[in-house]
Amino acid sequence: METRQRLQQLVGVDLSLTIDSVVIKPSKVVRDLGVFIDDKLTFKQHVARLVSSCFFQLRRLRQVRRCVSRPILKQLVHSFVVSGLDYCNCILAGLLASSLAKLQRVQNAAARLVLGLRAHDHVTAALRELHWLAVKYRIQCKLCLLMHSVSTLNSAIPGLSQSTSSVCRQLNLSSRTEVVEQSVLCSPKNSNKTG
Repeated sequence: METRQRLQQLVGVDLSLTIDSVVIKPSKVVRDLGVFIDDKLTFKQHVARLVSSCFFQLRRLRQVRRCVSRPILKQLVHSFVVSGLDYCNCILAGLLASSLAKLQRVQNAAARLVLGLRAHDHVTAALRELHWLAVKYRIQCKLCLLMHSVSTLNSAIPGLSQSTSSVCRQLNLSSRTEVVEQSVLCSPKNSNKTG
């Protein structure tokens, strides 16, 4: 990422701020809207806390799984676990595969819980049965929705489309229901008569 390269240029630079003889030093990790952002933009602490929280919720839900029906259990897992995986997940685009794998393990465990599978059962069919995209593709799908919203906004506000361009990702399902990614560079269409 370009941003990480720029951060490397700041190594050794004093970033502290002095206000009325009070020195304010930069923090290694900050929390904003529930997302932990570290100074290297690796999001390792955010992923670790999210995984820990999701597995805690899954352990709690495992205790009540025999007391509720499968549709109710699915709703509970979606409310407590899957919604956590989806919250602000756009910032995780471009994350290291090792970090995404941790999040995928959470989703796999959630699918196993809902469908009553054993720990070592394959989960691909389970995700398909639940109609859940893998974590990597959930992130891409949310980015697509965000870009669609931006392009819709561009067409609604004349002049905004000249200042923005976007990369649109189309997700197509192949015959085996695997998600295939195609990148398409596009410019938002302007709906006014001058553009």
